[in-house]
Amino acid sequence: MTQTSPLKVWLERDGALLRLRLNRPKANIVDAAMIAALQAALDGHRADQGLRAVLLDSEGPHFSFGASVEEHVASRCAAMLAALHALIVTMVEFPLPILTAVRGQCLGGGLEVALAGGPIFAASDAQLGQPEMKLGVFAPAASCLLPYRVNQCDAEDLLFSGRSVTATEAQTMGLVQAVADDPASAAMAYFDAHLADKSAAALALALAAARGALRRDVKARLREVEALYLEQLMKTHDANEGLAAFLARRAPQWQHA
Repeated sequence: MTQTSPLKVWLERDGALLRLRLNRPKANIVDAAMIAALQAALDGHRADQGLRAVLLDSEGPHFSFGASVEEHVASRCAAMLAALHALIVTMVEFPLPILTAVRGQCLGGGLEVALAGGPIFAASDAQLGQPEMKLGVFAPAASCLLPYRVNQCDAEDLLFSGRSVTATEAQTMGLVQAVADDPASAAMAYFDAHLADKSAAALALALAAARGALRRDVKARLREVEALYLEQLMKTHDANEGLAAFLARRAPQWQHA
């Protein structure tokens, strides 16, 4: 097993399965270092001959508390969003299925990373949500990805309320494929039963066929929502107040402007 901080990376099933494990428990924050490590791992293995899938999971009791709030402040968010959205595009366009196993909290940027992959397998204790609105901002990548994973009504509920849903509720709305005591084992079982005996070439073309509209739409929409975030949202009082209040551990004082 080869470990690269903040991500563990190794191959299993005779090179047919790439394992990626977020490795900064307990929060597994999706910060610049985590984004860069995920990007490098996917770029480094996308051309592996015989690779049939990726399994992304996490060290510790939680998948991810989300993105780094410090990197969301006005002076730093442009670079953070550019890197995160490049990773989202890489995942959406990855030529093979990306399975994700989720335990505990899967929030914000952590859920956005999970949404960019394929089936999500969740433990019964999992809590999935986009809490950005509680900080006076919105979730750019999730705004593009959630309507493809759940219906528009459920997507807007999660995006506007900032609430988290249980694994069972997430499965009911189609966000989670399966709920299991050990989600990584469930994802491995899915790989063994349904992907291991397939042609990698056929899988790549099947993904291109199934995700054609999603890939085109997400790339275009990410550019739009990134501009909306940087050029409009971050010029409001409330976005900056919400982030500052979170970092200062105090209640925000909204001006609704």
